[in-house]
Amino acid sequence: MLLKLKHKLNEVSVLWYIFAGITLWAVFISYMHFLLNTEHSDRRIVSMGYMPVITNLAAPILDHVSKTTGDIRYKAMKYSAFAEMAESLRNGQIDVAFMIAPLSIVLRQQGEDIKVVYIGNRHESTLVARKDLNVKNLNDLVGKTIAVPMRYSGHNLSILKLIEENGLNGRINVVEMNPPDMAAALSTGSLDAYYVGEPFAAQTLKSGDAALVNYVEDVWPGFICNLVIVRQEFIDREPGVVKKLVQSAVRSGLWAKNNPKNASEIAAEYWNQSESLIEYAMTTSGGRIVYDQYVPIVDELQYMADLMQQYKLLDNNDITGLVDDQFAKDAQIDNVSTLESIISISKD
Repeated sequence: MLLKLKHKLNEVSVLWYIFAGITLWAVFISYMHFLLNTEHSDRRIVSMGYMPVITNLAAPILDHVSKTTGDIRYKAMKYSAFAEMAESLRNGQIDVAFMIAPLSIVLRQQGEDIKVVYIGNRHESTLVARKDLNVKNLNDLVGKTIAVPMRYSGHNLSILKLIEENGLNGRINVVEMNPPDMAAALSTGSLDAYYVGEPFAAQTLKSGDAALVNYVEDVWPGFICNLVIVRQEFIDREPGVVKKLVQSAVRSGLWAKNNPKNASEIAAEYWNQSESLIEYAMTTSGGRIVYDQYVPIVDELQYMADLMQQYKLLDNNDITGLVDDQFAKDAQIDNVSTLESIISISKD
């Protein structure tokens, strides 16, 4: 009897040691994860949601430079879908959203107290088609399928407008597709054309699978792909932080314009894209991307809302209170030379 009891106690002891070992290992792993993945700083951390397109180049650049410079740590969080990013902003999981422009109008009309405070780099979107189709203009895409990032995108508005202007209503199929999937779909022949922000269009142009149909500025001068939205509560609580965010974003674009190779290196690290592809997209056609038209203008957003109502994407075109241009207008843009100067402005 005593022998059996001793044997039972030994079993319990072994099980206890196993349980204790597993628990300690889990605690150790959690602690290491905390050390490796958590910011340990007294600096204000500003979390930014974005998609990996050149219009949002400010996000990775600000993340990169603020690792070692400035009194604000900008954390870039890459998303795979704008809808998911919008929910994160609604729930307060991010402070800032680099949002596709028409979706900001939808959010405002849904009652979200948001403001457009900055316009991302313009003219970085392209319509491409499969090379074997020999597409020269929109008429050559009759009976074909074109992908756009989402129904609430400037690309969708642009293609619907072109279809209407060319009398092709109902003769071209427009579908929604996540930008990272577009190149592969076109290269395998399951998609005929797509209209998207760079560098996703450049991917098939550079590989030779696609041919250029239109640069977006050829059909929509001043085109806005993405812009930056923040909640009014953020502005009310920390206007100085919002001011620094917008100013740093503006300055990052001016720096990127003069340093496309270095900007491509930084973006490649964050986007899991090749540096050569991003540089190609940034510099093709003589450097077509516009970095200095960053102030949000009510009339531009109103035009988008008008088109959205026209194409039955909205019930009304009201954008009252959506735009706050004060921070972009007040941005200091002098002496942007080094990477550090993007967020550290000289007092001289």
